[in-house]
Amino acid sequence: MRLNLILGTVAALGMAAASLVQAQTPARPPQTSEPIEVEIDQGVLRPFQIAVAPFSGQNGTSIAEVVSGNLRRSGFFEPINPASFIETNLTLANAPNFPQWTQIGAQAVLYGSVTARPDGRNDFGFRLYDPYRQCQLVSYNFTATPEQWRRIAHKIADVVYARMTGETGIFDTRIIFVAESGTELNRLSRLAIVDQDGYNPVFLTDGSEIILTPRFSSNPAEITYMALGEDYSRIYLYNLTTGRRESLGEFDGQALAPRYSPDGTKVAFSIIKGGNTDVYVMNLRTRQLSRLTSDPGIDTSPSFSPDASRIVFNSDRTGTPRLYVMNVDGSGQRPISRGGGSYTAPAWSPRGDLIAFTKSGGGQFGIGVMNVDGSGERMLSRSYFEEGPSWAPNGRYLMFSRQTRGGNTNLWMVDLSGRVIAQSGYQERGSDPAWSPLLDDSPANLGVGQGADSCSS
Repeated sequence: MRLNLILGTVAALGMAAASLVQAQTPARPPQTSEPIEVEIDQGVLRPFQIAVAPFSGQNGTSIAEVVSGNLRRSGFFEPINPASFIETNLTLANAPNFPQWTQIGAQAVLYGSVTARPDGRNDFGFRLYDPYRQCQLVSYNFTATPEQWRRIAHKIADVVYARMTGETGIFDTRIIFVAESGTELNRLSRLAIVDQDGYNPVFLTDGSEIILTPRFSSNPAEITYMALGEDYSRIYLYNLTTGRRESLGEFDGQALAPRYSPDGTKVAFSIIKGGNTDVYVMNLRTRQLSRLTSDPGIDTSPSFSPDASRIVFNSDRTGTPRLYVMNVDGSGQRPISRGGGSYTAPAWSPRGDLIAFTKSGGGQFGIGVMNVDGSGERMLSRSYFEEGPSWAPNGRYLMFSRQTRGGNTNLWMVDLSGRVIAQSGYQERGSDPAWSPLLDDSPANLGVGQGADSCSS
């Protein structure tokens, strides 16, 4: 069942005129029984109704809650309140009683179990059924340590999302960002990482440096970021597995806005030198530095295309910050943004079809996307201040930072439709988010076994 089939099942409930629907935001990441804060400005669609039953075994109820929370945040699913379930105590040995699920409006039923193994690990098995067609959509089994239950829940949500939409999931991922605390005059910034749903935050620096623009490599264990000390500015490479931090070296000028190439072998960034700011690329194997731009003005925020053949960046060479695209060797530089206002912080989609950006003008900032030739520009979000879009690995969602007037800066997420905008699971202050790739390219690393799919696509 592909995404267009899901969208075909939703019913339009009416158009909302730039309305804001807000629920009280909890101090911790939202659970499945609590509404998340959602802003709706392009109409309301009824999401796919899915019943996620509590799993049997160790942490089974919590696994179901995490899966439900993930699916709800995607915007495509609305988990049904478990209090309305007629059938309980589902087992993997039997199919569900389908009429009891269609009776409560469930368009899909997910349930599973956690079983201890002799080696101390657990088997996490689950099944997903279509109660209307009375067939199994997918069946999987993961093997992992008991302590990995939350990550397994994310992987289960990824399998469900992929089966129901035909797209790769986004839940077994992490967010690297700048955690903020203190006052405006005495602000503390630390490099931090957190699961995409806001759990398990870890602070990687101690606050002695100002941290800017952290970005992932194609390897989710490797990041780059900029650090400002009392008398230096440096670009670092940081391995999240080993904790090893390495400087790219000293430059004749201030370096900023680093970003990896898709294969992780190069880093593009800007250097401020002699009143001019230009884009450079460093080969990480040879440490050879190549200058790509030389126009007067500020050329910065480079982002590679997924095939590494081109780079998008922003430049104020004509007086106003605009978006430009060039070949990876610096040739063929040409403007692509066409509207009014200032364009900054471009990010090339992992699908290769869109470029996200920050746009300011008229007293507001917004997050938008355009085709790679600059056509088809559309804004997904606008507010007092927001910036720095980062793509989810499937190219359907963007995370960015938003600040309210006189308020704090937090991490927010928007999908490509622009219909649902939600604060991320991490509820504390933060900025400059970057979304990791999926933590495992292949789920076989956790001993996955897939069962038969008896439903036609």
